[in-house]
Amino acid sequence: MFILIAAKMFTTGRIIFASLFVIAFIILMFFSYKKDAKNNKKHYQNAAIYVAIGIAVVIALLFLSKLLTK
Repeated sequence: MFILIAAKMFTTGRIIFASLFVIAFIILMFFSYKKDAKNNKKHYQNAAIYVAIGIAVVIALLFLSKLLTK
């Protein structure tokens, strides 16, 4: 049943357009990342450490709240 619905929704032209759009989007994102990589190293030196600490704190708080609500 899903194949019949998908066949009606996605014509050959739409599939080609979506494929080209995804490829172009990935290429542009890659070049944009490479262009900004130099600035990111300068302005966000220890950002990964801060994000990791933040995630660990949030997970710890979730476990703590789970233990306290039992």
